[in-house]
Amino acid sequence: MIRKPLCSYVSTWRKVGAIRGDDITVKSYKVESRITSRFAHTTVRSSVVNSGSKAQSIGFNVQIPKRAFITNFTMNVNGITFVGSVKEKTVARNLYAQARARGKAAGIIRANSQDMETFKTEVHVPPGSNIEFELHYQEMMHRKLGFYEHSLYLQPGRLVPQFQVDVYIYEPKGISSVQTPNTLGVQFSDLIKAHVVFKPNLQQQRKCDNCTGSAIDGVFTVKYDVNRDSNAGELQVSDGHFVHFFAPSNLSPLPKNIVFVIDVSGSMWGVKMKQTVEAMQAILDDLTIDDNFSVIDFNHNVRCWSEELVPGSSIQVADAKKYIQNIKPNGGTNINEALMRAVQMLVKASNQGLIDSRSVSMIILVSDGDPTVGEIKLSTIQKNVKRVMREEFSLFSLGIGFDVDYDFLERIANENRGMAQRIYANHDAAEQLRTFYSQVSSPLLRRITIQFPEDSVSEVTQNRFDKYFSGSELVVAGRVLPSDTNTLTSITTAAAARLDLTLETDADTTELDMELAKQQHSFTGFARQMWAYLTIKQLISERSLAPTAVKKRKITQRIMALAVEHQFVTPLTALLVESEDAKERLLADSPKDPKQGCCSGSASSGLAPVRVVYQPPPWVQMTTPAPPSQANKGPEDWTLPHFRVSLLVDNDPHFIVHLPGSDTDVCFNIDSKPGHILNLVSDSGAGVVVNGQLIRSKHKNKINTYFGTISIYYQPEGVSVTVSTDSIDMSDGRNNHSFTWGATADISQDGISTVRNSQVTITINNNIQVMVLLHRVWKKHPVNVDFLGVYIPNNNQYSPLVHGLIGQFSREPFPEVSVYDIHEGPDPLKKEATMEVKGNKLLVTRGWQKDYRSDTRRGSSVYCWFIHNSGKGLIDGHYTDYIVPDLNSFLQMP
Repeated sequence: MIRKPLCSYVSTWRKVGAIRGDDITVKSYKVESRITSRFAHTTVRSSVVNSGSKAQSIGFNVQIPKRAFITNFTMNVNGITFVGSVKEKTVARNLYAQARARGKAAGIIRANSQDMETFKTEVHVPPGSNIEFELHYQEMMHRKLGFYEHSLYLQPGRLVPQFQVDVYIYEPKGISSVQTPNTLGVQFSDLIKAHVVFKPNLQQQRKCDNCTGSAIDGVFTVKYDVNRDSNAGELQVSDGHFVHFFAPSNLSPLPKNIVFVIDVSGSMWGVKMKQTVEAMQAILDDLTIDDNFSVIDFNHNVRCWSEELVPGSSIQVADAKKYIQNIKPNGGTNINEALMRAVQMLVKASNQGLIDSRSVSMIILVSDGDPTVGEIKLSTIQKNVKRVMREEFSLFSLGIGFDVDYDFLERIANENRGMAQRIYANHDAAEQLRTFYSQVSSPLLRRITIQFPEDSVSEVTQNRFDKYFSGSELVVAGRVLPSDTNTLTSITTAAAARLDLTLETDADTTELDMELAKQQHSFTGFARQMWAYLTIKQLISERSLAPTAVKKRKITQRIMALAVEHQFVTPLTALLVESEDAKERLLADSPKDPKQGCCSGSASSGLAPVRVVYQPPPWVQMTTPAPPSQANKGPEDWTLPHFRVSLLVDNDPHFIVHLPGSDTDVCFNIDSKPGHILNLVSDSGAGVVVNGQLIRSKHKNKINTYFGTISIYYQPEGVSVTVSTDSIDMSDGRNNHSFTWGATADISQDGISTVRNSQVTITINNNIQVMVLLHRVWKKHPVNVDFLGVYIPNNNQYSPLVHGLIGQFSREPFPEVSVYDIHEGPDPLKKEATMEVKGNKLLVTRGWQKDYRSDTRRGSSVYCWFIHNSGKGLIDGHYTDYIVPDLNSFLQMP
């Protein structure tokens, strides 16, 4: 007897129904996906009856994403249950050989399709038999172009009385949007969880009113994105594991240096070349004047449109487009020389100083075949490329069709900080090329590292990334080590356009598990499985690049151990499905990719976990509390330490000034109108200005004003930092970056801005510093609003030209201040006195204001002499002299 192979490879893909059989009844077909924190567990169930009068084979086919791992399969045939388990491939095959199931088969077929493979099983059963199938698989959602996309392939092949798809989404931060194509489902916004249902009845399933065929034949897709309240990322801890999601936005793109390397050999003739040219027209139009580019086309020879990189001006782009349109494919394929020429072009531009040190340099290779001219040994080409590529360069590989060795393209891309993608040579190949380019066309960050305090985590997945592209997401996972604290902290460093960032965030290690327990449809083991998923994907990528057999063997053992522990069907493991008495067994192997492909690796190169020793950033020193000996002193004899902040503005807006010469604290209010911009510091000599814009409370009958926006502008570099109650924005005239208050960060751009939860410290040239404090109130508070406080130390080094409402108190020498005739006032708790300053005699009242730096909720009391009438007699001129037209305006005193 000749046995059919359990696994096979097909050269063309043909749509087949999920349930196969000539005279059968499909009672139900149900799909359920539980997506928790970007990790999906999908279950496909179907119940089938052999309605015919003869024994027949009934098939169960499920198309699943290539990036998914099958985790289990069970089958019940007339009361006999078959249960699956994942084992090392050799172990599974040996067990299968001992007890092969008769009339039953299972396998996984990798089809020549864009992003799927098919799990197939077949059962030969007598008439009247009842069969129940159940398949489980898991995958991580990858964010592309601003969305996570979950696709379910629905092809029941016939009408089904009970047909239902349920997709449950739970994201701890909430969901910003959910989309389902063709209006299948509803739109959700700002929800904690989403439930998308697709449940057509029998009549709705029909192709036409009287048809017996099913109209359900395609892909059911759910696209969604999550709320993000911090550019520092989202750190989640569950089940002894952590996952850190990093997807910042509101950053200016980095300039790009791109060399397009296009295969124009004879095999590209026709539709392939036409679609490549069409895609390149749109891609070149996307370039800006800040980008540099060139085009290399190759067959058996290598030609350059330009021998060196040129700016992406409209003239150069138009000329390059014309050049590409005139290409006539012919000849062989010399990949090695083409890539060598591309690297040389980037090296030359770098050596000549033509490349911005913060720009992103990349080579984009488009090819449809193996090398036939020059160096044709793939391993040698791989070594050549690795040898000449610099650390700051990346290689992206696009393989068109199936004549190309995709595994090779993936290896050279992963090894050189890029990624590979297969382009399918059909009617939408141009759109596939454009979509791929869109994913890499807007780099926002370089040299990203996500670290954790020493001895807080272990077995961390890849945590160093060469670049981050807009609309994508970087994910790091690992184990959480036992600790005395319930808080885990992550620190992310990165380089943006003219900015160096250090971002910090933390997470409670117990909170998420308690929340997940309340969610009926959440996947409680998501963090553990996601860590294993990422680790295995990265190890598979490492394995393909292993330099020695010993190294490869160690990686192989690690993959198999993890896959068996977490029950993932990988290229090195198999699914053994056996009856309860173990007398019958089925085997499902994970397939190889066509054309020598060994395994489906990750999209980025896998790096060994890095053990990091963390030293906390040098956060701003907090106010030193009064010594114990002064704790019980009354308000009259309270002496403030000389080293405390000398100038602060907070609340309504209250100005507090410490005058070291006379060791006196004075305070005053400014009773201006909402919308007015007050100058706080104006130093035309140093080129620094600090302004604040007023907002009002919600009180209808009384106008209370607060600072809602603070702007710090450094004129020599054209850099401004605008702090509002919503965000912190930085601009240098060309690049704009925005950060949320939820982040903890160090941001460097011609000075240093430190963001730490609810305070921002801006340091300019290491000698002028401004701290801004955020005061949050209950959103539904009937009167109060969020507002800002400003704190300026007394050691700022201004020029003699400094002025402003608080800048004037930094000018030397400041006039002497004397206070005398202290006596009881109308309020027994607030004494009155006479103050002499600048030749003026002022009636002042002893009171206190709040310093919120060390306690942002309650604040600490600062006792001072209060000057009435908006500081009249203390400040130069009238307070209206300090109103300026815009946030970056210098003061023009009359």
